[in-house]
Amino acid sequence: MGASLLVVLVLSILLAALARHFDVSAPLALVIAGLAASSLPVLHDVELDPELVLYVILPPLLWSAGNESSSLALRKNVRPIALLAVGLPLATTFAVGFVAYKTVPELTLAAALTLGAIVAPPDAVSATAIGRRLGLPRRIMTLLGGESLLNDATALTAYKVALAAAIGTAATWDRAVGTFALAAVGGVVAGVGFGALIAYIRSRLNDPVVESAIGLVAPFVIFFVAELVHGSGVIAVVVAALILGQHSAHAGYATRLQDFALWQAVVLVLESFAFMLIGLQLPDVISELEGIPASVLIWSSLAVFATVIAVRIAWVFLFAFLPPLLSRREGEAPPSPAQVFVVAWAGMRGVVSLAAAAGVPLVTLTGDPFPGRPHLIFLTFVVVVGTLLLHGLTLPWVIRVLHVQGDDPYQDQLAMVQAQDRAVRAASDRLDEVLAESRATNDVPERAAEILRAWNTRRLNSAWEQLGRADEEIGESPTAAFRRLRLEMLATERKTLIEERDAGHIDDEALRSMLRGLDLEEATLNRK
Repeated sequence: MGASLLVVLVLSILLAALARHFDVSAPLALVIAGLAASSLPVLHDVELDPELVLYVILPPLLWSAGNESSSLALRKNVRPIALLAVGLPLATTFAVGFVAYKTVPELTLAAALTLGAIVAPPDAVSATAIGRRLGLPRRIMTLLGGESLLNDATALTAYKVALAAAIGTAATWDRAVGTFALAAVGGVVAGVGFGALIAYIRSRLNDPVVESAIGLVAPFVIFFVAELVHGSGVIAVVVAALILGQHSAHAGYATRLQDFALWQAVVLVLESFAFMLIGLQLPDVISELEGIPASVLIWSSLAVFATVIAVRIAWVFLFAFLPPLLSRREGEAPPSPAQVFVVAWAGMRGVVSLAAAAGVPLVTLTGDPFPGRPHLIFLTFVVVVGTLLLHGLTLPWVIRVLHVQGDDPYQDQLAMVQAQDRAVRAASDRLDEVLAESRATNDVPERAAEILRAWNTRRLNSAWEQLGRADEEIGESPTAAFRRLRLEMLATERKTLIEERDAGHIDDEALRSMLRGLDLEEATLNRK
């Protein structure tokens, strides 16, 4: 089993690299590859371990998404995000549960609601990846990202309540509401506590390696502790990540550079592994279906799959155009129908649904087989793979056909340049203050001041030049010439340092230290 998982991990990373190279949807490619490879003997014993997904894969993915999210943007869109992340999963749970109960004879009502909760949360990873590549408007990306951060908590809590009823644990409405409240409050409290603690610890450190190591371990600890006290591990990780994301601007530059590279790699590995695992579950799913008539499988699959899609489309359109009291802020322009449809069509399910289905016990508390478990797992697989294929293949086409375009890049760039202009001028004022203080002590670094003023002026000019015409139209600007020449100098410095190492004049440790300085300067010069 361990060797098979290693093979899956290596193959998933290689396939993800190919998908990125050819600019195709990596999640979609990995699921298809997993389906194709599921019959290979070396991968036939790979099973989806629910604890592997919920305690190893999910926390760091939530942590990374939370760190990259904007708490300001989330607060600005709190009502539509709440409707998508809380209201929609609950609506899907009840709608799918009712349809499954009517179409699958083996399922009890509680078991059918368990299925509804399992397939309720969309996985917006692939949707946001497509949207980012095609330049969706920022508000749509905020809604999809905010939904993906919190909908797992809603669905998994509903799953716990429905599963408790299905296996025979007493469950009442009061208990269900109490479970929801405890999960939400416990998750928020744990998230705020851990987020504040980690932010305090990291602010007292001056060691980027240790700071990154703390951030790498944090999501696992937070998730485990929150679940231990019956809170929502998902909410706890997301809240803590949002707090740390806000504090990251105050961290050292080396920590930010290192964290960015580290989490880019971690997310790539985990997402690739998870999506390939989805495709590899086909043999296990089929092996459980003995004795179930094909007509029942086909009819129930079509009914549940159609319900999942229809509920999302109806919900999104209903609340997109309700009065501002329910859906948007007073005075805010309503979204266009095309934008609403893109959000409604981005309902791909993912590995969390399969993990929840795999976690359904084989027997109830009475020792009887769990009602309709093989059919439940099959329907989950149909919804997950079906939405990944349907939406994954058509979402780019839908975006292009409906002409859903991103925000005006000029306005974004103008705002950035204006902010940089103010920052550069503030830096110049601070330089004058420092020089005035230095003159009072007869310690006036005039030559250093001249260099700094020239550097500041160059950065200010560079910012405003970005709003002008391209170099191909007006010729090479002074800033572009400076950048080109300095890059040539850096390349020569790097080559010379390597030659010095090869000649034995310096060791590898010294070389790495000096190259890091050159790399940081080159990163600054290549900043867009």
